[in-house]
Amino acid sequence: MPDKIKKILIANRGEIAVRIIRGCRDLGITSVAVFSDCDRAAYHVRLADEAFHIGASPSSESYLNQDKIIDAARRSGAEAIHPGYGFLAENAVFAQRCADEGIIFIGPRPETISLLGDKLQARAAALEAGLPVVPGETIEGDDLETAISKADKVGYPILIKAAAGGGGKGMRVVHRADEFENSLQRASSEARSAFGDGRVYIEKYLERPRHIEIQILCDQHGNAIHLNERECSIQRRHQKVIEESPSPVVTPELRQRMGEAAVNIALKTGYVGAGTVEFMVAQDLSFYFLEVNTRLQVEHPVTEMVTGVDLVREQIAVAEGTQLRYTQEDIKLDGHAIECRIYAEDPQNGFAPSTGRLQHYRIPAGPGVRVDSGVVIYNEIPIYYDPMIAKLVVWGSDRAEAIARTRRALQEYRVSGLKTTIGFHLAVLASERFVKGDLSTSFLTEEYPDNKYEILDDDILRSAAIAAALDKFTHERKIALNSGDGNRRAVSLWRNHHRRDRLRKFERES
Repeated sequence: MPDKIKKILIANRGEIAVRIIRGCRDLGITSVAVFSDCDRAAYHVRLADEAFHIGASPSSESYLNQDKIIDAARRSGAEAIHPGYGFLAENAVFAQRCADEGIIFIGPRPETISLLGDKLQARAAALEAGLPVVPGETIEGDDLETAISKADKVGYPILIKAAAGGGGKGMRVVHRADEFENSLQRASSEARSAFGDGRVYIEKYLERPRHIEIQILCDQHGNAIHLNERECSIQRRHQKVIEESPSPVVTPELRQRMGEAAVNIALKTGYVGAGTVEFMVAQDLSFYFLEVNTRLQVEHPVTEMVTGVDLVREQIAVAEGTQLRYTQEDIKLDGHAIECRIYAEDPQNGFAPSTGRLQHYRIPAGPGVRVDSGVVIYNEIPIYYDPMIAKLVVWGSDRAEAIARTRRALQEYRVSGLKTTIGFHLAVLASERFVKGDLSTSFLTEEYPDNKYEILDDDILRSAAIAAALDKFTHERKIALNSGDGNRRAVSLWRNHHRRDRLRKFERES
């Protein structure tokens, strides 16, 4: 019987740290949070059993500082580290350091992270495992003439992609040969800046493809399963915005083929833990390998909602050495789930981050609604990190019900103090194309040319402002009632504000 993990340090922040802390609590495992200067009062810090300060606010001095995180694990006595997603989650060096320190890294082995984190090596592994790949060519060195020749061979339009990293960094779509040289230089420069690695490769750019991914789960004993697909085609600048499961177009036969392909590359590379194999699906439903994400995905809750599998719990069990509790036959699809990423961003201003304090924050509830949130009212949204506030995940018995419930839940949100993407999500979900399931990675640019979004939450914002004002008046009234000797007659706060307005008017006129 494998030894049970008793204490886990979560090397992350925000909603994913909260999600993992809750998973630990379900299992009776002590959770340890880490925090930077600006996160001292953050929700994940309040919720954890223990918390350790790891440095200044910039992530390079805190959440990306391996020495400080390892030191916090040692001081806390944590037997394992869960990296969440982002930061050090796909860092093979950090995974190896954990192994060297005798700390369990809840994720794949370092050599697997290293292999699949390099897109060129991952592509080669996919070919060995028999997966279809998009036609493409590697770019080696600075030989521009050879690079141009290879681009011509693939045929325009092409996609230039960074060999390391992801998230849309170091990626350029090139439609014509005269755009190639400049795009190549910019992609390589951006990749070098973001990942310290300027290598890029080119592949055929698929017109209006879908981005569909398969969730995998593998143990240390050679067992591997997939948990069906997620549709992730609603993207902005290669960043996912809305995800759902199952995909509106995936048939049972296609699901089986894509699932088997994902399991094949997992077994071929000795994968351990939870991961995601991403594919591009053409309009004729042919599919092509894209990459493997060696971590828990942001959108993992939609899979949990339709399969009933707690992925964090399974990650921990696999890290303990337990065999998978599920076979492929155990995995069923129940209903439909949609996830909206709620960001502190201004959709009408180029999605610029909207930092500040949450003056009012009420989350939706009701049948089928799950909110994975990393903040509470009066929290600050700092400038140093991803501005995600929460993930709204909604389940319905079918896609139509899921859409209706998601719209209802979005309308229940009450947020003031900063801009959010709530109205943007309402606009997308009201789109006729979205309702029909006519999706592609170019959906947003086609539906909203020039980034002109019709925001549908003006009424919500007005209601939130009124609610915030009432909350303030109620708070001030309580203070007034509790002040003095107790015999003073309570004065109307509304009347006092009216008197102050009259006084200001008198002062201006005199």
